[in-house]
Amino acid sequence: MPPRSLAGGRLVIASHNPGKVAEIGTLLAPFGIEVVSAGALGLAEPEETGTSFAANAELKARAAAAAAGLPALADDSGLAVSALSGDPGIYSARWAGPSKDFAVAMQAVHDRMGDAADRSARFVCALSVAWPDGETVTVEGTVDGTIVWPPRGGNGFGYDPFFLPGGGSLTFGEMEAGAKHAISHRADAFAKLVAACLG
Repeated sequence: MPPRSLAGGRLVIASHNPGKVAEIGTLLAPFGIEVVSAGALGLAEPEETGTSFAANAELKARAAAAAAGLPALADDSGLAVSALSGDPGIYSARWAGPSKDFAVAMQAVHDRMGDAADRSARFVCALSVAWPDGETVTVEGTVDGTIVWPPRGGNGFGYDPFFLPGGGSLTFGEMEAGAKHAISHRADAFAKLVAACLG
């Protein structure tokens, strides 16, 4: 049985990150979906105990759908740096510390990379939709690029200022939102989600 359609309904964005909520809300806008964030509903953030982006996205989506009684969309995303064997990976947010200071996280990545010749990295985004009855659909998107230092630009959020997408001259932190949305890991995952649930 194909997944149920999300178009025209109400959806919980299972995130307390305003940047993520705004990006996902923008992507969903053309589909007439009313979005509300988990933070606005006062939903607790579940502990991310999964060992992959997909597992953590599903965990968060299911928790929000069960708590709110509405379909929920969760994102688990992060930066995988080749010279660091894929770190920080699923722990990308934790590298920013309790204050979620991504300047600290970017400095930590830079320091651990040292003078490694391989500056390649990729952003990964898993998106999972869960319904209150437990049905889920999960997809994953990526975008390849390189790490630049020092960070450049004040747009976006997280690690955006020091990620240069392949073939580009601007970091995600230097791009306008529309340009980033066109090529980002979240946009790649979202296109797959549209095909699965919104087509």
